[in-house]
Amino acid sequence: MVSAELEQKPAVASGGEKGYFTRFTTGQRIEHAVLMVTFVALALTGLAQRYSTAGWAEWTIINLGGIEFTRLIHRGFALVFMLSFIYHGANVLYSYFVRHRKLTMVPTLKDFSDVINALRYTFGFIEKPPRYGRFDYRQKFEYWGLIFGGTVIILTGLILAFPVAVTRVLPGQVVAAAVEFHGFEATLAVLTIVVWHLYDVIFRPGVFPADTSIFTGKVSRERMIEEHPLEYAEIEAANAPPASAATPLSGESPGPIQKPGASA
Repeated sequence: MVSAELEQKPAVASGGEKGYFTRFTTGQRIEHAVLMVTFVALALTGLAQRYSTAGWAEWTIINLGGIEFTRLIHRGFALVFMLSFIYHGANVLYSYFVRHRKLTMVPTLKDFSDVINALRYTFGFIEKPPRYGRFDYRQKFEYWGLIFGGTVIILTGLILAFPVAVTRVLPGQVVAAAVEFHGFEATLAVLTIVVWHLYDVIFRPGVFPADTSIFTGKVSRERMIEEHPLEYAEIEAANAPPASAATPLSGESPGPIQKPGASA
């Protein structure tokens, strides 16, 4: 659903390319691509309707075939977004309860301490930045922002799509409130993507070249060590060959070799 999902398998060494790790599966990359296209289409058609008196909005609506076609396109992509949202939630629940995988996007106490230590490092109070695992606090914050924001968008969007049915059981003020919540949440989402997400992935100092793992599925060993040192250490520990129980300790005699069938 997003560049960072709630449930993730740990990255493993990529068999095809030495020095690379698999960070996202094909399914996760497709999910992100669908979300990316859907988000752009919804933002363009939705904000054009909200700010219809602006010059760019008038140009957009005219070139999309008029207000009716703009609304139709918006509702079509809204359906895709809602279905992908449901699919993502079902996939997370299946992965957790059936496949028993860790929920690596759930915030922990370490994330809160990482925020404090990141600020301390920024202002020069400590010499080294905090060490992160598979996802850091920024990615988790953005992920949960999408989850909660997406919930608001879907619920208010359903109210706006079926106002007559809603007002049969709820007061009419609910529809008016839904208009404002839907519009402001959409505006906030666009600003978050432009100001936060694109900057953090592409333009943030120290992140050059940009992280393209959500498109390629792979991340370099150097990037793993730099940005996900705790996850890298976990992978290295998991891949380390176990010590053989049959290997004698230094200075010890392996003892007599018995023939098959001989008793001790």
